[in-house]
Amino acid sequence: MRRITNIQVHADYTLSCCFDNGITRQINLRPILDKEAFFPLKNEKVFANLLNQSYFIEWPGLDIDLSADTLWHWGKE
Repeated sequence: MRRITNIQVHADYTLSCCFDNGITRQINLRPILDKEAFFPLKNEKVFANLLNQSYFIEWPGLDIDLSADTLWHWGKE
């Protein structure tokens, strides 16, 4: 399983995730914001309030999370 060692949140609903293999990927989460489960993340302040839990990221109090593997596959170098 991949682990996220560092993450940066950008204002355009993208993330820069550095993984335990040293590779950083850019992930655009804008496409998922139209799915009902992710509606709360349309608020930029809420979106920016994510926590890196190493094997996944989560948004506290929202029951929304994404695995490191998902972010890896969605990301581009």
